[in-house]
Amino acid sequence: MKYLILAIAIICEVIATSALKASEGFTKPWPSLIVVAGYGIAFYCLSLTLKSIPVGIAYAIWSGLGIVLVSAAGWILYKQKLDAGAIVGMLLIIAGVIVVNVFSKSEAH
Repeated sequence: MKYLILAIAIICEVIATSALKASEGFTKPWPSLIVVAGYGIAFYCLSLTLKSIPVGIAYAIWSGLGIVLVSAAGWILYKQKLDAGAIVGMLLIIAGVIVVNVFSKSEAH
């Protein structure tokens, strides 16, 4: 359940960050509302996961997957280009998240 809540937090953060561009500096009401609601839900869900997942592990997953998903959203929604360096870097981020979750013995997670 704790990873499901973290996944909800990540998805809401990605939606909010994607809507941030569409809000055009908070001048567009609907995207601005999505930003505020998305970040509110995201941080609330993240705070719930920190009761059972160590902060370093939760933040590594949050930030790593967030970077990759926001980049994918920018590519799909805003036609932003991802060059080879960006793709390789994101693959390394994904690999890092996997290493932290599979091989880390710092705390049970």
